[in-house]
Amino acid sequence: MTIDKSRFRIFFANWISIIGLLIVCFGTLLGTVLMIVDVSGGMHNPYAGLIIYMGIPAFVLLGVGLMLLGAFLTIRKRRKIGHETPLPAVDFNDPKVLRRFIISCVLALAFITATGMGGYHAFHFTESVEFCGEICHEVMEPEYVAYQNSPHANVSCAHCHIGPGAEWFVKAKLSGLYQVYSVLFDKYHRPIETPIHNLRPAKETCNECHWPRKFFGSVLRSWTYYLPNETSEPWTIKMLMKVGGGDPAYGPVGGIHWHINEDVEIDYVSMDGKREEIPWIRVKGRDGKVTIYEDKKNKLSEEELSAMHKRRMDCIDCHNRPTHRIMSPNKVMDTAMTRGLIDEKFTDIRIIGMDLLVEEYKTQAEAFKAIDEGLRDEYEGEDGLEGLIAQIKTIYRNNFFPEMKVDWRSYPDHIGHKITAGCFRCHDDKHVSKDGKKISRDCNLCHTIIAQGPGEAKDVHQISSGGLEFKHPEDIDGEWKEGKCDECHEGVPM
Repeated sequence: MTIDKSRFRIFFANWISIIGLLIVCFGTLLGTVLMIVDVSGGMHNPYAGLIIYMGIPAFVLLGVGLMLLGAFLTIRKRRKIGHETPLPAVDFNDPKVLRRFIISCVLALAFITATGMGGYHAFHFTESVEFCGEICHEVMEPEYVAYQNSPHANVSCAHCHIGPGAEWFVKAKLSGLYQVYSVLFDKYHRPIETPIHNLRPAKETCNECHWPRKFFGSVLRSWTYYLPNETSEPWTIKMLMKVGGGDPAYGPVGGIHWHINEDVEIDYVSMDGKREEIPWIRVKGRDGKVTIYEDKKNKLSEEELSAMHKRRMDCIDCHNRPTHRIMSPNKVMDTAMTRGLIDEKFTDIRIIGMDLLVEEYKTQAEAFKAIDEGLRDEYEGEDGLEGLIAQIKTIYRNNFFPEMKVDWRSYPDHIGHKITAGCFRCHDDKHVSKDGKKISRDCNLCHTIIAQGPGEAKDVHQISSGGLEFKHPEDIDGEWKEGKCDECHEGVPM
């Protein structure tokens, strides 16, 4: 027995199925051509990947769905009027049937292969930096721009935000569905809220490259600041950062990275979502001894403590902006001047530049216009003005995002303690244990100042290996010994 062609074709002899078939054919052909072009390196637009690996497959599936829907409606209609619609019989002894079957199998195999390749590329596309940073351009622009200027610019977003394994991949994609909804219906926050509470633990991502047990010794760091006066006088401080060690085989266990030593457990509770107010800390040492430190002024009751989430301290409690760093006006201007990107010959440029940067603008275009006009009014006719304007605009482009309401105040950086509480969230002499032991704010716990004074780094020669007491560039009668740096320093001209 052979296939009754009329019996087979009747299922799809309707406009719905015909339209579906045309969609499948057109989508498959277009997708194949575009995929070949993309694989050969002919496309560099992230939206092209979105269309090729997500849009066109969805289009083809729509066509398949229309074909099946048309067939279903045809069968139901024929049954209502009393027509039988038995499935076609297939006889492989008929050469024509066998030939059609082989052709159908080849086409099906080609379709499955193309679908598999498309799925593979779709997976990698959704894991790419371009997908994360450029598809939702306005929403993710601050994070994407900061990422491109970070030490981790060669590490993919997915490597840190998802990592290997199916479990966190599924979690990330489920979380991503809500993010897509938020973007489509304008439900997202401006700025995007941090910290990310469902981020994969740092020990499963950061530790793949930064192995705490191999940290040891000290690292020499040098910073040059420019004082808020007309001549922008430089002031340099050099210090040994006590990176510390986590493995006795490499030296004494201690220093900054003692906090995440594998043999030490530190848990804490935070009063706010930014993890800036920390009233309770529990430390379990290498010897198994547990010590609890409480803020004397903000002591929690047993009921309050039991109801609060206790977080295990890890890398991102200090390195909370390892990649997406938005720099303060002070910091970014100092850095540009230290690198010679901004010429000190422009009188009072540090103050004028920062004043232009911190002004409130509604859009980047409005900011660029104000920067251009402001600098021309101040330095018209001076050599190098065009380069200065371009540099200040670059600084603004990399650190200010008015459409998303993002600047250095949006995302406090906990490394250090100059313009945010940082280390002083715990190291403030106010967290005390029951036996009277304090979490000290002694500067020498984390670093030793070996040189400081006026001038740039090359000008400061008097070095003391034994360490120096911190000297504030301006005489403030030792107030720095009692208060916290961020109580005065806010990242803007004072």
